[in-house]
Amino acid sequence: MVKPSRAHRVFQGVNGVILTLVVAVTLYPFLNIIARSFSGERQIRAGEVTLWPKGFNLTTYKIVFHDAMFWRNYGNTVLYTVVATTVAMVLTTCYAYVLSKKHLKGRTALVGIAVFTMFFTGGLIPNYVLITSLGIKNSVWAIALPNAISVFNLLVMKAFFESLPTELEEAAQIDGLSTYGTLFRIVLPLSKAVVATMVLFYSVSFWNSWFSAFLYLDRTDLMPVTVYLRNLIQGATGGSNAGAGTEQLSQVGANIQAVTIVLTALPILCVYPFVQRYFVSGVMLGAVKG
Repeated sequence: MVKPSRAHRVFQGVNGVILTLVVAVTLYPFLNIIARSFSGERQIRAGEVTLWPKGFNLTTYKIVFHDAMFWRNYGNTVLYTVVATTVAMVLTTCYAYVLSKKHLKGRTALVGIAVFTMFFTGGLIPNYVLITSLGIKNSVWAIALPNAISVFNLLVMKAFFESLPTELEEAAQIDGLSTYGTLFRIVLPLSKAVVATMVLFYSVSFWNSWFSAFLYLDRTDLMPVTVYLRNLIQGATGGSNAGAGTEQLSQVGANIQAVTIVLTALPILCVYPFVQRYFVSGVMLGAVKG
């Protein structure tokens, strides 16, 4: 075993220090938010909360968790995220796979149409009129369909599919696989990393989305949890600012934003470690022998 040189040891030491500082800077805001969500109103307003809760208080959590509408809206968020992510992945994958074929006629035009939508949209009012005219207002499709394809994600998947060896698809065609058979049995199994990444991107986007629901959903029992928490923030903050809030309302107004961030970010933080392994896995290792 070759002994590391002094320069290499210094390099590793410097890297360790820098990465430790990066981790500390990254973790501090999360830990501070969690501490604020469990702290008392006086300590929060005095700026005494750093990395550990002070004046431990669960008032806001109790108010949120004992509200049946919160759980209904939370279930809506799960439903909307699953349906919208599924629709987005199907459409994005199919579109990206088509665009990755350089022999496709009109390929440049299709790419141009996709890129065009990154810079120009129909506008808020035309989109609202369209959703209403299609009859999908107050339904999950009002959340899933308008944002079904992210052009950035589409271009990332297209570039990944283009990097796959053409020999694999040619061999699949010789074996008698159809286009869909090649996609589902050859291409997608080799694309676990990019598929997992796109699923995470779409899931986070739909989970955190509230504006589409705010526009296209009128009934409170159909709202996602992000709109519920937004309304709670607005009510608590408005009541506190008006000077008419009780002690309980003042506590809610003090840490409702921290509680909101914790409740919306926690599911994504729990899912991320299971998806991360695909980011670093060598999915193409040994795919082509020769």
